[in-house]
Amino acid sequence: MQPVGAAAPLRVDIAEKTFRSSEGVSMTALKDLAFEVRRDEFACLVGPSGCGKTTTLRILLGLDTDFTGSFQLPRNEGSRIAAVFQEPILLPWRTVEQNVRLALPKDMRDTDLTPLFDSLGLSQMRSLYPSELSLGLARRVAVARAFAIEPAMLFLDEPFVSLDEQTAERLRYLVLAVWSARPTTALMVTHNVREALMLSDRIILLSARPAHVQGYFDIRIPRESRSPQVMSDLARSFRQKFPGIMRGELGQP
Repeated sequence: MQPVGAAAPLRVDIAEKTFRSSEGVSMTALKDLAFEVRRDEFACLVGPSGCGKTTTLRILLGLDTDFTGSFQLPRNEGSRIAAVFQEPILLPWRTVEQNVRLALPKDMRDTDLTPLFDSLGLSQMRSLYPSELSLGLARRVAVARAFAIEPAMLFLDEPFVSLDEQTAERLRYLVLAVWSARPTTALMVTHNVREALMLSDRIILLSARPAHVQGYFDIRIPRESRSPQVMSDLARSFRQKFPGIMRGELGQP
């Protein structure tokens, strides 16, 4: 079920999502998972490895319809949905610009992409092919493709994973700059609490499987004010609210 409202937030109410193994064993991945992301808010979904974060995204993207419950997506003109996955998924026979333009709906085919490419540092690479790009640059192209369609809802599934920390940090700031210039409702899956504290307005913490919401951590400090000291204070507050969460599977910021 996927009802939508004119200025609605993202609302998720998944009663249950169950998998059945090849041996016929039933495993419940999600149970009574309910949360909300306000309109034009950037939220991060954080939880133990294998708890069902990506499964949740797949349901919201319509890639998995075998569940009980419902969700409501935000909408704007066109009600477009964009996603950035761990793999850039670029067509190797298309240039950077062609890969991005392929995502544009017909009424946006003539959009000037120069400001977007400039903001992501891709201006000099528009005519290159994916084989000529590093993984970090390919991920920038995937981000450009997502923002180019001006989505009502943006999903990101660990878009910085497997990058070296310097490249990942640079890409985080670029994504933040683009999102700040054109805010949209965003939900990002990450196992990195520091990353979530840096990027988000709200952290949604999931429990171990079967996943449900363990709690929320709202951040009202403007992103430009999140200095190293502020980040340290936020990490301390997060640790106090969720003892033991910041180490182990979720990493330590």
